[in-house]
Amino acid sequence: MVSEPAHGAPAPASRHWSETAERGNATWVAIGTFLATRLGRPFSMRALYLVAAYFFLSAPSARRHARAYLRRVLPREPRTRDVFRQVYAFATTILDRLYLSQERYELFEISSEGEALMDEPIARGSGAFLLGAHLGSFEMVGALGRQRRGLKVAMAMYRHHASRLTALFQAGKPGTAPEIIPLGQLDAMLRVRDCLEQGKFVGMLADRTLGEAPAYPVSFLGSATLFPLGPMRLAAALRRPVYFMTALVRGGNRYHVVLRQVADFSQPSPRGRDAAVREALERYARVLEECCRSDPYNWFNFYDFWQPAQLPDESVRGGHA
Repeated sequence: MVSEPAHGAPAPASRHWSETAERGNATWVAIGTFLATRLGRPFSMRALYLVAAYFFLSAPSARRHARAYLRRVLPREPRTRDVFRQVYAFATTILDRLYLSQERYELFEISSEGEALMDEPIARGSGAFLLGAHLGSFEMVGALGRQRRGLKVAMAMYRHHASRLTALFQAGKPGTAPEIIPLGQLDAMLRVRDCLEQGKFVGMLADRTLGEAPAYPVSFLGSATLFPLGPMRLAAALRRPVYFMTALVRGGNRYHVVLRQVADFSQPSPRGRDAAVREALERYARVLEECCRSDPYNWFNFYDFWQPAQLPDESVRGGHA
């Protein structure tokens, strides 16, 4: 998954996620968007079986990696229908981005746990980090936020890796798309800081490593793998609390939002910042693992997520945490 894992171990042969070409044709996506808008979600959910079947049949590598993941979370050997169910759940979240961009919140039944944790940072107006993953729907979390008074969310992401689908689906009602902070630009950290000082929550996906960016090996679903250090380091540098957040797809029109606090960098740690960052990353991975086990078909990393990585004494790829 990365070109040089910790301790100089040889890189895995599988292609890195960022090198995988986008799938789908822009014309067909536009046609599908038009039909989904005109014909409604019930019809679109039935038609989605055809879209999921196309992806399932035409992506043998994704099927292989999905099955390898499901072996870690299911109590039995995964069947073909289990892999298809995972692909269909992913397609569902993609479709629902369209309706969310149009503020069609009435289409969904959303339950939540831990939502009250937001009350304190909202009341203080101090801002915080929301760290998600390629698990469930992070966009649905934004929908919940837009319905909660006082909660404003900005998304920090690498724009050159943003999906063509996401760009299309953000073309909904004016003002509905969240503010985007492009990472990798010189002013990115300043923009993140400014958003936090305005009392906004800054959302980031924190489960995928990128190139030679600093990463730390963490035990996850039975094996050690590298998680990126960047999001936690940024939160520590800006002295903000960090929450894990996702919305799990539970069939039909049901989503379940999970919110857990994994760190509070507003107070100095007696063990130092490096240790606090590593401990926060381990807590993030534990909550992510818990969600994978409770809702296994919500995992949408269709590539070789695990790689050779030891669990060393304080070893970090890319320097100190």
